[in-house]
Amino acid sequence: MDRQARKAATAAYKERKSAFGVYAVVCRATGEAWVGQSRHLDTQQNGLWFTLKHGTSPHRSLQAAWVEHGEGEFSFEELERLREDFPALSRGDELKRRQALWAARLQGKPL
Repeated sequence: MDRQARKAATAAYKERKSAFGVYAVVCRATGEAWVGQSRHLDTQQNGLWFTLKHGTSPHRSLQAAWVEHGEGEFSFEELERLREDFPALSRGDELKRRQALWAARLQGKPL
């Protein structure tokens, strides 16, 4: 990749809009679910999988299940995304509320 292409890619990355929402990590082997919220829903799986593969996840029960069952048994599911024009002041509270709602629905553990 040449210098101008790299600059263009960097600029496009910086200008992308945040995707606020709620997601679940599901272990197919056990049916367990972990529910989280993110300001960057589109890239959340990459970060989670990185920490899990390296054994550095702060979520102990998720890390233990990952070690026991392996990457192939896990899926990342986007559960809900806030609309782009959702008021910025109430996003955090709304994400917490929706995370709790989904955790209860799925009988999942919060991340």
